[in-house]
This record gives sequence, C-alpha cells and structure tokens, in this order.
Amino acid sequence: MNLMKKLLLITLVGVFAFITTSVTASADSHMRTPIDYRKPSETIPYPDIDKLKDPWIKVSINKNRVYIMSGNKAVYTMYCSAGKYENKDGKRVSITPTGTFAIQSERGNSFYNPSVKCGANNYVSWHDNGSYLFHSVPTDKDGHYIKSEAAKLGKMTASHGCVRLSVPDSKWMMNVPEGTKVVVQDN
Repeated sequence: MNLMKKLLLITLVGVFAFITTSVTASADSHMRTPIDYRKPSETIPYPDIDKLKDPWIKVSINKNRVYIMSGNKAVYTMYCSAGKYENKDGKRVSITPTGTFAIQSERGNSFYNPSVKCGANNYVSWHDNGSYLFHSVPTDKDGHYIKSEAAKLGKMTASHGCVRLSVPDSKWMMNVPEGTKVVVQDN
C-alpha cells in the first residue's frame, strides 16, 4: 500500500471514530445526571407519541433503559429498573419476560400489592393483562415513594418483573396508546 492510501485510510478511520463518538456523546448529553426519580430521565421535552412515525417501545433489561422509538431511531431514553436476575439452569435470567408484547388496556393511577409490600403510581400494562407493567418507582402502603428502591433506578434490576420508571416518565407512559408494540430484551 503506498503512502497516500495509508494516509487516506488513517484519515477515514479517524473521521469514523469522531462521528461515532459525537453521535454517542450527543445522545448521552440529554440524560439527566445524577438520576432523580422525581424528574424526567432526559433534560429535553418528551416526544409527542402521536407525531412519531412507527412508534414503539424498546426495553433493555441489562442496560436499565427504556427507549421510545420512532421507526429505528431512539427519540427519548428513560432510566428504568426491570426484574431482578435469577439463576435458572446455570444461566442468569431476569424475571421480566423478554419478547414482543403490546401496551394493553389495563392502566391506572396507583396500586398496592400487600403480598410484596409495595405498590406504585401511573401504571400501564404491557403483558398478561396487568401482571407486567410500566410504573413509577415503588411506594409503601401509605403511598410514599420508597427511596432505597428509587435509588436503584437506572443502575440495577430491582423489580418483581415490572419495569420501574421515574415518576414523570411513568406519567408520560400512561399516554401511550393501547396496541403500541413493546420489545423487551435482555441486552
């Protein structure tokens, strides 16, 4: 390879690295840090789901993120905490089911489950008619947010199978129309 081709190749690799870094930095620059369960995950306004082209929701259990998608493009990212990991047959598996689902009709302002001693606000079902929900960080029997559980948001899996969100993110999720596709993945 002559010197000119080598210089061109080095330049192209450098430009590609710069573009990749810039795109990642730009997407990450809107994420609120530190994470605050009382505020939206991003510092930009929520998207208008009715104006998105082919809207759907992607959940990454391992990354602790929910992505609001418009076609193949993530237009908003939310911090989340999905189901804890368990060992099943020697494999690490989340108790949140993976696959393709859809937003269901079950939704409401709050619930409390005495068997697990916690509840949540702003819930929307995405699987098994109310068994698996998007909802706020957990509340206690008196409706107060459990700060030790809220501190896990966006940092680790923590739920009994649902997808926990910040309070404002869970309110926004209540506006997602029934039938909207939800894809839950481990990665």
